[in-house]
Amino acid sequence: QVQLVESGGGLVQAGGSLRLTCAASGDTFRIFIMGWYRQAPGKERELVAACTGGGTTNYADAVKGRFTISRDDAKSTVTLQMNSLKPEDTAVYYCNAANAALRPVVYWGQGTQVTVSS
Repeated sequence: QVQLVESGGGLVQAGGSLRLTCAASGDTFRIFIMGWYRQAPGKERELVAACTGGGTTNYADAVKGRFTISRDDAKSTVTLQMNSLKPEDTAVYYCNAANAALRPVVYWGQGTQVTVSS
């Protein structure tokens, strides 16, 4: 089992920055990919950014050039640096981790609220 705990959400004005951190515990050796998803009210959960164990990153088009994902496997953490925030970035942000199996086991954090005011 893997447990994920997010921190760093909050309220920020448009154009501001926030940094989200997710700490993994438990069987962290099983983790291959870590990332961040978000879910706004009335919308489906969507991928924001992800990072594989090999360092390959993937970003949603809406956040490219503004958000940066990084991971520290020694500390079992993944961080999302969010700059130039927009009101449309307002959502609950969830940390996500999965192993490398053909049918991956997926883990989720409890979510952290990010609110961007205009």
